[in-house]
Amino acid sequence: MKKMNIIIVFDKEFKNTLMCKRTKDPYKGKYNFVGGKIEKENDGLNEAYRELFEETNITKNDIDIIHFMTFLYVKWNIELEVYYGILKNDVELIEEVNKLEWISLEDNFFDLDKYAGEGNIGHIMEEIKIDLRDNL
Repeated sequence: MKKMNIIIVFDKEFKNTLMCKRTKDPYKGKYNFVGGKIEKENDGLNEAYRELFEETNITKNDIDIIHFMTFLYVKWNIELEVYYGILKNDVELIEEVNKLEWISLEDNFFDLDKYAGEGNIGHIMEEIKIDLRDNL
């Protein structure tokens, strides 16, 4: 099974989320969450922190992330782990490959012309907002 992760990062005021603009297919030119391949078996949380640091320069000291949900794409043999967290402080972002941008939480994350994932980004954002409303 191919394992991957995405990490949803919110600014400390919980007004924006960090997105990357994809430079290659699939979804070239569209916004997506940061993330990548899980390289070490059964080490999802550490792999999420590693991927987050590589793509953004955000460290464990800057954010506490939690494993929120997992998508299992049976036909394609892909498991996608979803993590999220709110920054504790301001950070200096350093881009790895894709351009990083802060996007307002008021945006329409279901806009398929703007966002990757066939509506999954919108779904994930709505579920996290519900979770945070119940737990903040």
